[in-house]
Order: sequence, then C-alpha cells, then structure tokens
Amino acid sequence: MAPKGSSYETAKTLVMAILLALIFRSFAYEPFHIPSGSMKSNLLIGDYIFISKFSYGYSRYSFPLAIIPFKGRVMENHMPQRGDIVVFRPPGQPNVDFIKRLIGLPGDRIQMKDGLLYINDKPVEKEYVDDWVDEDLPPIDNVLKRYKETLPEGKSYLAVYKPVMGSAENTQVFVVPQGHYFMMGDNRDNSQDSRFENPVGFVPEENLVGRADLILFSWSCGYPFCPHRALMTLP
Repeated sequence: MAPKGSSYETAKTLVMAILLALIFRSFAYEPFHIPSGSMKSNLLIGDYIFISKFSYGYSRYSFPLAIIPFKGRVMENHMPQRGDIVVFRPPGQPNVDFIKRLIGLPGDRIQMKDGLLYINDKPVEKEYVDDWVDEDLPPIDNVLKRYKETLPEGKSYLAVYKPVMGSAENTQVFVVPQGHYFMMGDNRDNSQDSRFENPVGFVPEENLVGRADLILFSWSCGYPFCPHRALMTLP
C-alpha cells in the first residue's frame, strides 16, 4: 500500500515541475520546431532549435498565450542586430510564431531589385556558392541557386533563390518605421515575410519573441535523428 499522502506529493512534484518548465521557457530558452521551408538551407523542416528569450528582453509575447498583458518591452539586454534569426509574432497573425532573418532596422530603406537585396540604396554582396537540391520540392524544380550574402556589418549567411526570378525579387522600396523591423526568409522565393503586408509587413519591436541561437537536433534527414545537425550554432 502506498504511504498516506503519496498522491498529494506526486501531484505537488508534478505541478512544481510544470511551473519550473514554464519559467525556464518564458525567461531563458524556449524550444521551437521549424514548420516550414522559408529559412532553407540554414534551417530545415524538422529542425528543433533553442530561442534565447532574454536576448531582447521581454514582452507579452514572451509568455505562453500572452497571459501577462503589458505594452512594450522590459529588461532589454541587447538591441536586435541585423542578421539575427528572430522568432516573432506577425501583426496579421499575432497568435502564430514566425521565424525569419532580421534584415532592416528602424529607418532603413530595403528593396529587392533584379534579384539583389539593397539596404539603404546599396546592394548587399552576393556570391554564388553552388546549386542546392531542395528534397521537399518535385524534381522538376528542386534545384535552387545558393549564394553567400554579406550584410553591411560583415555578417554572412547562405540564401537560396530559384533559377528563374520571381516577383518577390523585384519590390518597392520599404522604409522601416521607428520601433519596427524588416524580416526576410533565407529561402527568398518561398517565404511570407516583410515584403508582403499580409500577414507580416513591418514587425513591431513588441512582437519579437526571441533570438534563434542553436539547432538542438533535427529529424530533417528522414531518420529519427540527424547527427550532423545536432548542436549547431546558427549563422
């Protein structure tokens, strides 16, 4: 027979474990599953990553279901940097987490023109790397062009483009308002991002959830575990 009160102790331990997990998830690191291919080839469908919640401080979107309703951000340790991979809530879908790369800071002029990314009227350095096969696309159009892009501050990453230029590669000039950011997917022709007003557009500072720092593990290779994508830092 179980000792008297053992059910109560078990329930108390379970509640404490849940509370500690919620505190860790809200204030330190939150796991995040990559649901789409908008950040290929840097992030693949099936990757599990850690989001640093304390990097940009906290807003109501830092907490589950936005249960603490307040405006703005508190305890900001660092300002978001151009080139960060950011999880955020788009203004058009504030209950859904999106993940993109931060390209435009407040006051910047951003444009895609003839397949080149322009920041403040200057083209971002773009160097061809290789042809990359997207296994999630049909063979007829799954070969993408992969480039190394280097931002003005010196940060580099890989971006993929379709061989045939799409409408998303020729845009208007976007002037980023104060208190907002401009996000783009690394998979340039397959990303809902700030180039499209609905549902993303300019992202308010308050809507940032955290910075993506690390791939914890991945099922993207089709096996239970992809050892070559475990504990990878993100570019």
